[in-house]
Amino acid sequence: MNKIKLLTLFIAPLFLLSSHPAFAYIEKNTAVVRIMNKAAGKTQLASIKVGQTVQYDGLTIRLKNCKQSDPFDAENYFGFFEIHTKTEGRIFSGWMNRNEPGLNPLQDETYDVWLERCE
Repeated sequence: MNKIKLLTLFIAPLFLLSSHPAFAYIEKNTAVVRIMNKAAGKTQLASIKVGQTVQYDGLTIRLKNCKQSDPFDAENYFGFFEIHTKTEGRIFSGWMNRNEPGLNPLQDETYDVWLERCE
């Protein structure tokens, strides 16, 4: 009996240490993106609501989802976008990460788009 208690005393903490915390996200309604037209040499901030489609020059940007990381972690934002041009069709579909913009950015020959924050 004492061996079982002793084993439990040493094994239980191992299970607690090996479990990973679940990631929590806060759903947001709006994304703020920075759009750069490299040919014209100008940038603009645009607010896009979830489910909304906006036009900017030759771009059509649709926001499908916007999330903020757990407030107890380092602040980060994630947005799922679909971006089209009139000439090429869809040029981007995926998640953008504010803290790591180089991970999955839109880098077109004319436009760059990156996520600033979710509100």
